[in-house]
Amino acid sequence: MVEAAVRKILDGGVLEAPEAVALARLGPERCADLMAAARRVRRAFRGDRVGLCAIINAKSGRCAEDCRFCAQSSRYHTGAASYPLVPEERILDGAERAARQGARRFCIVTSGRRPTAAEFERILGAVRGLARSGRVRVCASLGILEPGELALLKAAGLTRYHHNVETAESFYSSICSTHSFEQRIKTIRGAKAAGLEVCSGGILGLGETMEQRVEMAVTLRDLAVDSVPLNLIRPIPGTPMQGLPRLPREEVLASVALFRLVLPRAEIRACAGREYHLGPDQELLLDAGVDGILTGDYLTTPGTDPARDRAAVASRGLTLEAEA
Repeated sequence: MVEAAVRKILDGGVLEAPEAVALARLGPERCADLMAAARRVRRAFRGDRVGLCAIINAKSGRCAEDCRFCAQSSRYHTGAASYPLVPEERILDGAERAARQGARRFCIVTSGRRPTAAEFERILGAVRGLARSGRVRVCASLGILEPGELALLKAAGLTRYHHNVETAESFYSSICSTHSFEQRIKTIRGAKAAGLEVCSGGILGLGETMEQRVEMAVTLRDLAVDSVPLNLIRPIPGTPMQGLPRLPREEVLASVALFRLVLPRAEIRACAGREYHLGPDQELLLDAGVDGILTGDYLTTPGTDPARDRAAVASRGLTLEAEA
C-alpha cells in the first residue's frame, strides 16, 4: 500500500483522502515505511534543502479570542508575557540576529484578532525596513486581515503571510468559538489573491484523530498553500488543554510523513512542541519528510538553539537553504 502510494505521487498523481486515511490507519509498526516514503517524495519534489525561519513575538498577550490551547488569551491565567507592539528597531535587530544564525525567513507575529490601524501602520514601516535590508525574506502573522490590508503588506515588501487553519474543520469548534474556520479560510484566500505566498498549518495533538489530520492536510492542499508549519501541542498550565498528554513518537512521525505525502510540493516545516514531544529525537522529523524548521524561541515557550538545528540538518546529509 505504501509503495503504491509513493509511485502514484511520483508519477504526478494526487493522494486522495481515503488513500491517505488508509495509510494513517496502518499503525506504529509501519511508521518507518511511511517515513521512508516521505523522504523519497521530499527528494523528488523539494530536493535536499532545508530552510530555517525565525519569529518575533512583536505584540504579546491580552488577546480576546478563546483558542483553548493559547497562552496569550486574556481568558486564561497562564502567566505569559503581555506587552504592546515593540519598536521597529527591535524587530529589525531580531531579524539581523536570525539571519546571522542561518534563518532565511523572519516573521513578525502579533497577538489578537487583528492589529489596530495605528499598529498596522507601524508594522508596514517595519516590513519596509526589513525588505530594504535584504537580509531575510519578510513574513507576518497578524490575524484576520482584509484584502486591502494584505495588498498593502505585499506592496511594502512582505513575501509570505502566515495564518494557520489550526486543525480540521470538523474539529475546529472544539478549540475555538470566537472566530470561525471559514474566517481563517477567507484570510488565506485573501492573501493568495494579494499575490502573497501563504504559510498555513496547525497544531497536532489537540485531541483530533488521525483521520482529521488527513482532513486538515487535504484542506491545505486544496488551498494551495506554500508552506505548512506543523506544531505539536505544548500544554500550557492555565489553558483548557493543560492536561493533554504527550503524543507517542511514532504517531508524531507518521503524522508528519502523511502531510508530506498529501502535500508533496509544499514546504513542510517543523515548529513548536517538537522539543516537548520528541526530546532528543526531534531530528527524526527530518527523516519524516520535513524540509523547513522554525528555529530559536517560539511565542511564549523556549525553542531549539539554531546551532543544534543546523547540526541536525548536516547530520542528515541535507543542505541549509542559505548555503544552496
